[in-house]
Amino acid sequence: MIERSVVVRVHDGLHARPATQFVKLAKSFACDVEIRCNGRGASAKSAVKLMLLGVKENDEATLRAEGDDAAEAVSALATFLQTPDAGEVDLSAPRPADGPATAAAPVAAGERGVAASEGTAIGPAFPFFPAALEIRPRTLTPDAVVPERARYRAALAATISSFREARAKPGLRRDDAAIIEALVEVAEDADFIAAAEDAIGAGRDAESAVESAGRAIAESFEALTDPYLRARAEDIRSVTRAIVLALLGRRDTTLADLPKGAVIVADEIAALDLAKATLADIGGIVCRKGAATSHVAIMARAHGIPAVLGFGVDAAHLRDTRTVALDGASGEVVLDPDEPVAARFRGAIAREAEERTRLAAYRTVEPRTRDGRRIEIAANLGSLAEIDAALAAGAMGVGLFRTEFLFMERRTLPGEEEQTETYVKLAQAFAPHPVVIRTLDIGGDKPVAGIDFEHEDNPFLGWRGVRMCLERPDVFKPQLRALLRASAVGNVKVLLPMIADVGEVRAVRALIGECRAELDASGHAHGAFELGVMVETPAAVFVAAEIAREVDFFSVGTNDLTQYVMAADRLNARVAKLNRTEHPAVLAAIRMAAAAAREAGIWIGVCGEAAARPDLIPFFVENGVTELSMSPASIPRAKKCVTEI
Repeated sequence: MIERSVVVRVHDGLHARPATQFVKLAKSFACDVEIRCNGRGASAKSAVKLMLLGVKENDEATLRAEGDDAAEAVSALATFLQTPDAGEVDLSAPRPADGPATAAAPVAAGERGVAASEGTAIGPAFPFFPAALEIRPRTLTPDAVVPERARYRAALAATISSFREARAKPGLRRDDAAIIEALVEVAEDADFIAAAEDAIGAGRDAESAVESAGRAIAESFEALTDPYLRARAEDIRSVTRAIVLALLGRRDTTLADLPKGAVIVADEIAALDLAKATLADIGGIVCRKGAATSHVAIMARAHGIPAVLGFGVDAAHLRDTRTVALDGASGEVVLDPDEPVAARFRGAIAREAEERTRLAAYRTVEPRTRDGRRIEIAANLGSLAEIDAALAAGAMGVGLFRTEFLFMERRTLPGEEEQTETYVKLAQAFAPHPVVIRTLDIGGDKPVAGIDFEHEDNPFLGWRGVRMCLERPDVFKPQLRALLRASAVGNVKVLLPMIADVGEVRAVRALIGECRAELDASGHAHGAFELGVMVETPAAVFVAAEIAREVDFFSVGTNDLTQYVMAADRLNARVAKLNRTEHPAVLAAIRMAAAAAREAGIWIGVCGEAAARPDLIPFFVENGVTELSMSPASIPRAKKCVTEI
């Protein structure tokens, strides 16, 4: 048996989406794998039992595997657990779409629910109250058990097929599809299936067996303290209902015929139900149940649909409502509003539309300050799948491409050819605008398969970034050769992470020289690229003048620079009040780096989250920053901010 204990670094723990991916990874191995946490254990190949463990970020988990490929399984699964961004989106709170939402004015007549997705809406109510399932329990004779089990398996297969059809529906985003895939994993869960089949074997009809198995699992989730995991009971009920309907030969009420602009009112909406609607047609969502952590809330935020959940009004009242007004930012809902109230909501909607229109106009703008300085607004990306969103937002190139995502969540390291192809596609997509590609930035907190990271008490201060790469030329040189080959496109720039000493830059330049010679010898075409460094350590700030003479540009990583300057872990909520980029000490460090860049005649950019903050953009520009890189959704607003400086 192979056993290994790790501290879980997956953001928010193993809830639905990362649990689904973890189980898929476990199933790719033949061996038996168990995960233990907080004194309890579960099969690593059961999504339901895994979620019920309630594994949270910073918990210690133990992996145990037995079989021919046990060592490989434990290594890959441990890597997953130690990867903060293991396929997850931010599930913790509502988030705005492309611009700041303007909430409706307070309405005295309104009641409040849970603010789940920003935006204001008013429209005709579309009641969505699927009929209760009427199951008539039957006791099976012994000779009826086998055919009943076969009937259950046929219904299960049909349900899974319908889920996969919904997942492939045009208009769904990658995150939406991942949510539906999590439902597939629940339906296919071995323990869920075993519970239903055992009940059938004991003489219960398939409908009753599925309903009782689903109810028991849903109640287990509802008993948990974590709000996100409690919300997964909704998924269990959704899967259970779908299988029972298939057994009954019935089709459920659907949102497919929703009129454009209507507001859905319901007890509860499953992600699968929402996936069947034309999402662009939904005016808003109001549900009696649900929370901001539910999958419906996540999908609503992703598509900019105003939503209020947990709205505690009588179901009959909601059914009889003709018009609904809601403010997804405050949680306010007004049923059948009078004209003055409706006018307030329409005014808020108009203001939001004007703001979106104003920001949309900046997508194609090349922003200049009022005194004529051009500022490049670029995108931070982690994969080629994000290119379209960045281009649609008006990105003027890529200010940070995180290559670690090429290496993470896989069982082998990517080769030179695969990396070259990825970097070439990225460069071609944004040409002639520059793309800044950061070399591998991994460490004990972001491990990858194929690189053995020993335990470190503080991986943020450990063997990471360029420190690891320089000691592993077998990993680093294929990436440098791929970057040189991609540079033939002409717009590639290369960024080195975690620089603390000028000697590190010189060592990288020596390796680049070796890689050029190797490419010449093998007959591979290659080009030249600008070489820059991340300014994210206090050491890089203090020796910025010396480093600036060795490189072509600086890029300030405000996330890590802030935590290092303030000695405050950015993942630790207890010291969050110290982790502020606007702190005078952090601003002084940025000012010093900018002065060194200016003195050396090189350009400087900012690629941390602070690059998109309207309150800090004037400070950056004032200090000579010429490039700001951020999430695509923030680009139009940042461009607008620059033009007002």
